[in-house]
Amino acid sequence: MQFGTLFGHHVRRLRKARGLTQERLAELSGLAVDTIRRLERDEFSPSLNTMRKLAGGLDLPMSTLFEALDVGEPVDPEIQELVTVLRGRPDLPVSALTAFVRELIAAFPDEKN
Repeated sequence: MQFGTLFGHHVRRLRKARGLTQERLAELSGLAVDTIRRLERDEFSPSLNTMRKLAGGLDLPMSTLFEALDVGEPVDPEIQELVTVLRGRPDLPVSALTAFVRELIAAFPDEKN
């Protein structure tokens, strides 16, 4: 899978995870709806300025648009957002949050197993 294909899929997942339509993302980012559609279909390579606007519309740092692609597959956007929040708040008690998440997972066991 090439970068373009991964990137378009990644943008679509980020948009949908936020409950945004292509039209609303275009409005929030200051881009044309056609630009959003073409990005998601991998019809062109966006400029740095377009990437900045897209990140702003998604309310994400630009690095988040690329970090998920480092491993070759898009990461779940909600997980990536959680990582971004934690990185941006070094004052949060990460160890306490990790313990809380583990307890929460234990309280809701996977019904598949």
